[in-house]
Amino acid sequence: MSVRTTVTFEDDVLKLLKLKAVETSYSVSELVNQLVLDAFREDSEDLKAFRERESEETISLEKFMQQLEADGKL
Repeated sequence: MSVRTTVTFEDDVLKLLKLKAVETSYSVSELVNQLVLDAFREDSEDLKAFRERESEETISLEKFMQQLEADGKL
């Protein structure tokens, strides 16, 4: 199902989209749909990684730097 909506792009962004559409033989709508879906896929992968690592021990930057200094690495 497709729904029509209005989206406002900056002039340069729209020009890029139109040029990419001509270059790839896809419509601007197809390109925008793909870009949006790719962004959500990336978010989904990030959330999955966060869930997988939520039980890991955390350490502050300051504490980690102190450990590196104590080990002579900084």
